Amino acid sequence: MTIREQTEQLEAQFFSPFAALSQNSRGRDKPETPCEIRTDYQRDRDRIIHCKAFRRMKHKTQVFLDPAGDHYRTRLTHTLEVSQIARTIAKALRLNEDLTEAIALGHDLGHTPFGHAGERLLNQVCEGGFSHYEQSVRVVEILEKEGKGLNLTWEVRDGIRNHRTSGHPSTMEGKIVRLSDKIAYINHDIDDAIRAGLLREEVLPQEFTRVLGHSVRERLNTLIRNVIDSSLGQPDIRMDGEIEAAMQGLRGFMFEHIYTNSAAKQEDRKAQELLRRLYEYYLEHTEELPEEYFNLIWIRREPVSRVVCDYVAGMTDGYAIDTYQRLFVPVAWKY
Repeated sequence: MTIREQTEQLEAQFFSPFAALSQNSRGRDKPETPCEIRTDYQRDRDRIIHCKAFRRMKHKTQVFLDPAGDHYRTRLTHTLEVSQIARTIAKALRLNEDLTEAIALGHDLGHTPFGHAGERLLNQVCEGGFSHYEQSVRVVEILEKEGKGLNLTWEVRDGIRNHRTSGHPSTMEGKIVRLSDKIAYINHDIDDAIRAGLLREEVLPQEFTRVLGHSVRERLNTLIRNVIDSSLGQPDIRMDGEIEAAMQGLRGFMFEHIYTNSAAKQEDRKAQELLRRLYEYYLEHTEELPEEYFNLIWIRREPVSRVVCDYVAGMTDGYAIDTYQRLFVPVAWKY
């Protein structure tokens, strides 16, 4: 019996009846020989960690565009915090921690440079629209490994696609990630806004902090414990009504005061115009796309607008700025 088979037996023996067992996965689009050591979900997690899109997230905006300080979150550190919260909940509920981790680590692979400002711009200009959750699935199915994709299991891709607020994940593990994403970003964005001098703990609405806690640590503890307590023995991932209402209230406060109207978002218009120019340029100059994207057009016959959108969406903040300067900003003439 292989190590993988032993692990699968332990899952069947000890996991909750609501857990997604590795041996019951709906599988991959392209069948593969099973690994002797790792379950299918463990392999998916490892493939995500080793892919290029995962590494690029360290230079993509979470909320603060190209922040000067070293301690502000990026898209990658956000992803890691989501993974930590989700794994804690999954372990406590005896659900599949490996599946949960794979979904969490892959949920934002398709995010654009400059955060949601970049996403809104690409949604406007790209034929067929753009959403980061669908793009994350496109990354793992098509764009990684020079057009071969990562060939992930159905359950991981379903969790990635449905992590948005209006999503409906098919597994309990996917539901954990969907909720953990919100728990993570609401609280770490408050922490970053306080660090940036845009907020003080004292100005957060008392009606919400009285329920959730008066520090990031207290709020995380309240939210995570409540999800666990409310979901134990249940076929769903849920929160107590009062706790959920307070979390949504705090989320609304952040949208009003930080995500849309703060000093941190004053550069969004410039970032969007930069991405618009890049998108329009590469529509007219597809021959300048990297070979792997050029091949998507001429070998796979993917629509030009979608491939250009893929390329621009995959850029880091710094690479997008450098490319814009190279293409559109004149340099001093040297003899």
